[in-house]
Amino acid sequence: MLQTIINLVSGLAGGNAAGAMSKNFSLGPILNSVTGLVGGGLGGLVAGSISNSGGKMDAGSIITSIISSGAGGAILTAIVGFIKSKMGK
Repeated sequence: MLQTIINLVSGLAGGNAAGAMSKNFSLGPILNSVTGLVGGGLGGLVAGSISNSGGKMDAGSIITSIISSGAGGAILTAIVGFIKSKMGK
């Protein structure tokens, strides 16, 4: 459960950071947060399956989760923002 919360919070932060860094691809604070949550959850699942930590909560697995979930949230937000910006033209 704690792992899931870490993934979602990190994804939320990553999504909002991506939206703040690129105003062209920003979806607004609510949609940046939603896509960040989804991307963070997916990023955490991918990292968990690759690292095969077995559910351990040591410092290395927590840092890996934070980085992968934050990146997942940022990447998904950037992709959705890019698609939205291209569809608007």
